[in-house]
Amino acid sequence: MVEAGVERRKVLVVDDEPSIRDSLQLLLKSNFDVITAEDGEAALKIIEHAFPDLILLDVMMPRLDGLETLRKLRDLHKSVPVVMLTADNTLQSAVEAMKLGARDYLSKPFDVESLTSLIVDILEPGIETSEAADDEIFEKVNQNEPREADFGPLVGQSPLMEEVFEKIATVAERDTTILITGESGTGKELVARRIHDLSIRKDKPFVAINCAAIPETLIESELFGHEKGSFTSAIDTRVGYFELADGGTIFLDEIGELSMPVQVKMLRFLQEHEFYRVGHSKPIHVNVRIVAATNKNLEELIKEKKFRQDLFYRINVINIDLPPLRRRIEDLKRLIYHFVDKFSTQYGGRSITFVERSLAILEDYSWPGNVRELENVIESLMALAANDEIVIEDLPIKLRRQVDQEGFDSNVFKGSLNFQEAERVFETEMILKALQKTDYIQTKAAELLGISRRILKYKMDKLGITDQMEKE
Repeated sequence: MVEAGVERRKVLVVDDEPSIRDSLQLLLKSNFDVITAEDGEAALKIIEHAFPDLILLDVMMPRLDGLETLRKLRDLHKSVPVVMLTADNTLQSAVEAMKLGARDYLSKPFDVESLTSLIVDILEPGIETSEAADDEIFEKVNQNEPREADFGPLVGQSPLMEEVFEKIATVAERDTTILITGESGTGKELVARRIHDLSIRKDKPFVAINCAAIPETLIESELFGHEKGSFTSAIDTRVGYFELADGGTIFLDEIGELSMPVQVKMLRFLQEHEFYRVGHSKPIHVNVRIVAATNKNLEELIKEKKFRQDLFYRINVINIDLPPLRRRIEDLKRLIYHFVDKFSTQYGGRSITFVERSLAILEDYSWPGNVRELENVIESLMALAANDEIVIEDLPIKLRRQVDQEGFDSNVFKGSLNFQEAERVFETEMILKALQKTDYIQTKAAELLGISRRILKYKMDKLGITDQMEKE
C-alpha cells in the first residue's frame, strides 16, 4: 500500500494500439502512476520531464519503433528498466532488445498475472518502508508477521521451507540443470525465478513456458522456432523460446507433458547445447540454463513408457521437492497476511483479520490447490467480505462444508479448543442448526433436540444465543 506522502512509482506504457494502452492503464493505475505514449518519439519527449521508474515498450510502432527508441533511451537514461511488448511475429526483435539491455519481454496477448508479477519483481526491491509504518500495518492485522516474504518472493519459516530455501541458495550459483517437483500450486515457478535471480544469469532473460498449455503440434516450433515456409502456417521465420533465453534461464513447467519426439530434441540440446529450428538445416547454439518442473511422478511415466529415462537423468541433476501446504500448515498465518498485504492496495488499502474459529477452519482444511488456492481465497475475501473481521459465514462454502462434515473434534485434539470451549461450541452449533431447520420455532427445535423448551431457552441464554442471532 502506498502511504500518504510517499511518491507512487511511475510506469510509462508505449504502444501504438489504444486498446493496449487503455488496458494496461486500467490494470496498473491502482498501484502506479501510469503515463502513456503512442510511439517512440512521443515517449522520448515524455521521458525528458516525467522520469518513469519502468517503461513497457512495444516493439512494432510507426515512426520510431521500439528498438530504435530503446537505443536512444539508453543514451539518455541508462538505468531505466525496460520491458518489451512483442507480437508473435516479432520475437527476433525481442532478442535484439535483450542485447540492448531490456530487462525482459512479454508476448501479446500477455498474461495479466505474469505482467503484474514481472513489474513487482522489477520495482519492489527499490521500495523502502519504515519500521514504524510496518508496525502500524502489523498492528492492524493483529499479527506479529513481517510484510516482506521470507526468501525473495517465497513465504515460510517452517523447517520444510527453511530446507528448501537453503537448497535454492546452494544450487542457484552452480549453473546446473534443476528439476522442481511438487503438487500443483506449491510455487514451482516462484522457486525457478528465485534460482534465476540468485544466479550469475540474473541480468539475462528468464523465460517461462507451460508445456501443458501449448498444443502438441506447436510445441516444437514454440521451443525451437521455425523457418519461413517450413509448414503451411509458417508465414514468417520465428525465433523459439530457447533463443530468446540465450544467456539466461528457461523454465519448462510440466515437462512431463512433452511428447516423445520433443523429448528426443530436448535430450539432444542437453547433451550438445544445440538444436535445429523446424525447417532449418544448421544447428543453433545457445547458452541456456534449464530449470524444469512437474507435478507428476516421472519415474512412473518412465515405467509407462511416456517419458524417456535418459532425459529424466539429464534434467534431474538436482531435485528440489516442494512440500504441499498441508504439510507446512505452520506457515499458513504468514501466508495469509502476506496475501492480505499483497492485495491491500488493489482493494483500496483494505486489511482483514480472522476470528479464532475462522483461522481454525483454514488450518484444518486440506488445501488441495496449495498456496495458489489460499491466495485465491484471500483475494476473494478481500473483494467480497462485508466486514474486515472474517467470521465463519464469510468463508467459501467449500471450507464451511468441511466444518459440517468433520465437526469441531479436530480442533479439540489439536489443542486449539479445550473441553469446556469445545462443549460450548458443540452446543451452540447444534442449537443454531435446530433453530434453522425449524424456522426458529423454539418448541419444534426443542423437540428435534430431544429436550424441553424450558431447557432449550436456558441453554440459549447461557450460550448467548439471542433473538437477533436467530434472525441472522
